[in-house]
Amino acid sequence: MAVSTVRRRRLGEELRRLREQKKITAEAAADATGMSQPKLNRIENARTAAKIEDVHKLLDYYGCDDEEFRAGLIAITKDGSKRGWWLSYRDAMNASALDLIVLETDASTLKTYEPAFIPGLFQTAEYARIVIDRLRTAPGGTVDDLVQVRMARQSILTRPNPVEVWAVVHESALRTNAGRPDIMGPQLDKLVTLSRLPNVNIQIMLAGAAIHPGMSGALALMGFPQRRDLDVVFVEGLLNGLWVEDPADVELYRAKFQEITAEALSVDASLSFITAQRELIK
Repeated sequence: MAVSTVRRRRLGEELRRLREQKKITAEAAADATGMSQPKLNRIENARTAAKIEDVHKLLDYYGCDDEEFRAGLIAITKDGSKRGWWLSYRDAMNASALDLIVLETDASTLKTYEPAFIPGLFQTAEYARIVIDRLRTAPGGTVDDLVQVRMARQSILTRPNPVEVWAVVHESALRTNAGRPDIMGPQLDKLVTLSRLPNVNIQIMLAGAAIHPGMSGALALMGFPQRRDLDVVFVEGLLNGLWVEDPADVELYRAKFQEITAEALSVDASLSFITAQRELIK
């Protein structure tokens, strides 16, 4: 399965909504577009990937003349034919992790808050190994495999047209593994290096900060170039992640992320803080 189940679900919901708005039955839509009703049902219920030609036919039949809307749905559909590097590791990851990788790859922006760890996109292999070894709960996949996946994900930061990342990291994440200078020294060096990339902004949330929405836990808001209402939020959990897809809910997270950034140190002050913390490690 190459396509993100999150995006597939969104496509099915949009197609079903259009059909119901026009008061067209699934049987009539299937007949008019030359597909079986069970196939249309599977597409609408996100149980199968749709073909681009089928989506075009459905949109034509439903009278969709919003070119931006159409382009967004076709972009989602194209995900179904992708065969990314992550497929080699799909047996080592749960569905949420696979969704995260697919969506990260397609995203143009990423806003994230991390209260306990260095974000995965910023981790060194050595730091990632410790985190993965201590936190993983799924039996499939080796630690080495999962570390390789995490390192491969980071290519989105330096590819042509890289993702624009705005990350807020809690101060405690910089102090974790303080007794392991061999781990935290290179990790903080990497943060300093990444913070100088034009597409990466890092802010530090001080331990003494006022109460803010980030105290609810880690989150990642991914934005896509096709349409703002295709943006999604990933809320991380121990066993699995929660995907927030409803546009109104995503907008709420967007506003709350702004509150988080307002409470954190500025980007320049954060770089100074990271550098000072690095100098304490011998």
